[in-house]
Amino acid sequence: MKQIPLAMGLDHEPEFSSFLPHGNEAALASLEELVLPSAPVYLCGPAGSGKTHLLSALAHQVRQQGGRTGWFDADHALPWTFDEGWALIVIDGADRLDALRQHAAFTLFVEAATHRIQLASAGRLPPVDLPVREDLRTRFGWGLVFALQPLSDADTRLALSQEAARRGLMLADEVLDHLQSRFARDLGSLMALLRRLDEFSLAEGRAVTIPLLKKMLAEEGH
Repeated sequence: MKQIPLAMGLDHEPEFSSFLPHGNEAALASLEELVLPSAPVYLCGPAGSGKTHLLSALAHQVRQQGGRTGWFDADHALPWTFDEGWALIVIDGADRLDALRQHAAFTLFVEAATHRIQLASAGRLPPVDLPVREDLRTRFGWGLVFALQPLSDADTRLALSQEAARRGLMLADEVLDHLQSRFARDLGSLMALLRRLDEFSLAEGRAVTIPLLKKMLAEEGH
């Protein structure tokens, strides 16, 4: 019988201190030093370049300072309800907004400007190339725009090792090699896989190995 792992705080909110900035130092420094409310911020870059990490870290910082935040993603159900008590509004997945969510995002921009609320957003494409209505595209590009670069393979490996250590996992070099060579290369996907692997190893009561990883994937139907 498998043990059911208890929720013991294994997951945590991303913070600026855990972001590997290699190539993205300007974006990190600007967000860390951002004085709210300021001009809107937009982050663009391919999957795994750290967009959601930085947005999450900004939201975490705002909450640590006593502010409230509203988070909206292209996958979130409508309606998107506005709260004038927020200090920060985040819109993630700007390149995936359908027509209805484009309207909702535009409304959030208007409300944020009216109530002097900081707005930060991200997408895989720069504002000028976003497949959204023109008035929304313009607003995404209003303020600070940072193009993020994905981590190198070496930095991705370092990030995985650091996250594994934080979770108390011992990842052998062969496991890291397997993760980097057999799965999606973007850091977000690899971190999600590592999280599932951590939970599975706890449930199985076994150390993380390649056979354990293969067993997990088989049970998931991969």
